[in-house]
Amino acid sequence: MTSPLSNVLAFASIPAIAVVVGGIAAAFRTPSPAVRSGVQHVAAGVLFAALATELLPDVVHRRMPWVTLVGFGLGVAAMLLLKSLAGRLEASTGDAAPSALPTSLLLVSAVDIALDGLLIGISFAAGERQGLLITVALTLEVLFLGVATAAAMGGPGARQRIIGTTLAFAGLLLASAGIGAYFLAGVNGVILDAVMSFGVAALLYLVTEELLVEAHEVDETPLLTSMFFVGFLALLLIEMLV
Repeated sequence: MTSPLSNVLAFASIPAIAVVVGGIAAAFRTPSPAVRSGVQHVAAGVLFAALATELLPDVVHRRMPWVTLVGFGLGVAAMLLLKSLAGRLEASTGDAAPSALPTSLLLVSAVDIALDGLLIGISFAAGERQGLLITVALTLEVLFLGVATAAAMGGPGARQRIIGTTLAFAGLLLASAGIGAYFLAGVNGVILDAVMSFGVAALLYLVTEELLVEAHEVDETPLLTSMFFVGFLALLLIEMLV
């Protein structure tokens, strides 16, 4: 019989593998902007469905408005600080040589990966069903985070650096998922509600300020726009069948 922590790590290994696969695939052949936009639309729809059908109803059901306010507020503040940090790092390295290691991107991506792993651990603390759906949603997100990281790392020996970086990201994701699951196992409802509310804010940020913003960098077509709804419907149907 597997322990709860082993179960979380087993599921977290799926997005961990995805970030490595995305990086290695992009090291050999970078997908076109239209393909990246389409998958980002799908990932945004999947994440939005997970929020709407699992996490938000769970938070509302607990009826702890003040705890929710604090947790959600901390989540918004954390994501805004991350955005500010990313902007400052990009500005400080804006004049770097094209072949230089993209330090700012790597740091922000590492924080993003750690947060994704923590969200997986948080969601499994709320229930295996929630954890499974959030894992599916975040797998698509980290897949193209691996692609974006690989695309930014050029120069001699790029493939070796990409493999090493994405493997480090995979390890970070597994570690943060394990930390989230271990420390939240058996906590009381107040702490879980606050952490879940934090996670809701973080996922909303990922959908609205990351995935959809990047997806809209190419010219929108009806097909690309429909991918958001395809992702939403796909997770909705999976939830009905699970």
